[in-house]
Formats: sequence, C-alpha cells, structure tokens
Amino acid sequence: MNLKTLRFGVIGWGYWGPKIARNLDTLPNGNLAMVAEMDERRLASLRASQPWVKTTTQASEVFHADVDGVVIATPVRTHYRLAKEALLAGKHVLVEKPLTADVLEAEELVALAQEQQRILMVGHTFEYNPAVNELRKLVQSGALGKIYCIEAERLNLGLFRSDINVIWDLAPHDISILLYVLGKKPSHVKVQAHAHLQSHIHDIAHLDLGFDDGMTAHIHVSWLHPSKIRRVTVIGDARMAVYDDTNQAEMLKIYNKGADVHADPVVSYRFGEVTIPYIDWAEPLRLECEDFARAIGTGEQPRAHGGVGLEVVRILADAQVVLDNQEQWRATVG
Repeated sequence: MNLKTLRFGVIGWGYWGPKIARNLDTLPNGNLAMVAEMDERRLASLRASQPWVKTTTQASEVFHADVDGVVIATPVRTHYRLAKEALLAGKHVLVEKPLTADVLEAEELVALAQEQQRILMVGHTFEYNPAVNELRKLVQSGALGKIYCIEAERLNLGLFRSDINVIWDLAPHDISILLYVLGKKPSHVKVQAHAHLQSHIHDIAHLDLGFDDGMTAHIHVSWLHPSKIRRVTVIGDARMAVYDDTNQAEMLKIYNKGADVHADPVVSYRFGEVTIPYIDWAEPLRLECEDFARAIGTGEQPRAHGGVGLEVVRILADAQVVLDNQEQWRATVG
C-alpha cells in the first residue's frame, strides 16, 4: 500500500485508546480518522485538541466508516461483541488484552478473522519489548542452558478494577511473555488468590504453571502492593537472567551463576560475572502498531495474532476454573 493510505478508528478513549491512537496516527502510512467513546466529556477534549478527527458515541458508526483498521480499547466484557461486529464489517482489528473473557468466544473470533481474511491482533505489548525479545533469544539459543523455572512478578498499588479480577487484568502480560519467550504452552495450572478490598474481586494472586518437560513458572500479580515491580527471572542450569521493566538503564541482566550436583552429593556453587547487554530500545507500543499496519498491508500475521491471544485466554480460563472450584469448596465447608 502507498504511504498515508491506512485509516484507523478507535473505540474507547480511556487509558489505552489515546496511547494506541497516538502511535497509529504518527505512522508514515497511517492516520487516526475516527473515535467512538460513550463519555461526551472525553470526546469534547479530543475535539478540542484534534478537531479533524471524527467523533461519535456509537461504535457501530466506526464499523461502517471508511477505515481500514479498528482498535478496541474497551472493557473486556465488550471485546467479543465489538470485535465480531468489526470483523463482519470487513475491518482489520486490534483488541486490547485479553482478547476475550471466554475461550469459545476467542475461538470464534479467530475463526471469523480467518474466514473474513482479516487481521485479528491482540495488544500483548510486552511481546514487542526489545528487552523481552533479547530474553527470548537467550532462551531459544540455549545460552542459559536448560530452563528450570521462571518467576514473574507484576505488582503495584492499583489500579483496582470492578469488572475483572487481578488475574484477568495483569496476568495476560506475563502469560504472553512466557509463551513468547519459551515457545511452548503449559500443561496445567494451579492458583491461589485472595479478595481483600472488594468481595469476589481477587486483588492478589499466585499462578503456578507446569510444563510437560518438568519446567515450572510462577506468576505473582497484585493490585495491593506498596511498590511497583515488573520483573521476570529466568533460572537456567548454565546462566540466569533478570528482565526488570522498571529499570530502563539495566533492563536485562545475565548472571553467570548456578548450582550443580555431580558425583559428590554436596551442591557446588558457581559465581561469575554479570552481563548487561545493550538493548536497541524502541517504544514497544510503537512497534506493536507498526506490526498491525504491516500486517494489514501485507496480509501476513502479526506477532501477537489472534491465535496467540486465544492461547492466553485458555490459560486464564483454566486458572479461573481452578479458582472457582476453590471458592465453591470453601463455601461448602463453611
């Protein structure tokens, strides 16, 4: 496609909508054409700053407008309906994470996108983070050796949600990172979660993922933590690596450390140097939007395509089933 030919519509002008729109609008071959938002105050602010952008309170108007791609940045309970309507209208679709809150709905959207020959993409922004890409290279190349386990932490004070729990809100990030870095899916999941501030809305959770080869992963997510932590630790038998998204200067560290047991039953420890590789940094959301535009132009699947989103939803749904069963058991035993 020629430059400046892709027109984008955005549904939802809350937190993510403006951020995605800013990146799409500044692409060499993209511009923001239309925004749908139910809150008139937000639309008034947008009209004041970008009067050339068409606005509406009706999402359906975006689907029937002259736009190539639609961004859905609305509450998760609306994702399925809006994405389906957009695909049926012949639009390419970028949906904020998670793709849906239901496996069957996610499966239907993936199948519909294929049937309509349209791009379906999910906003798994961390798959586009250059430091995560470097971590993936380390794991896939074998530089860390055999991977024993991965620990992921995503903690902060807020933002509290009333429509979904902390697992559906924060864990999609770390699950998508795991799937991307490892290139494999877990075989089972265990969950511990607690609701402290809102009844039945869990605000702290621990997920344990098991893999067929014996590898394990632990994900800790919380809205109720005094400090902001976004960290992934990969423990291999040759080296270990820590990805810290809050440390821009040292986002990835590789530790030449380990422990071994050979013929002697006593564990021997290895302490070596710490390496901080150079990261050729670019804004992950910018790279995500570039991939969406590229996919629309070429017809090739983006990195975070609908199938990836479906796998994340499956794991989240499995975790929710385990959690629901635990809640039922607690209610039964009193």
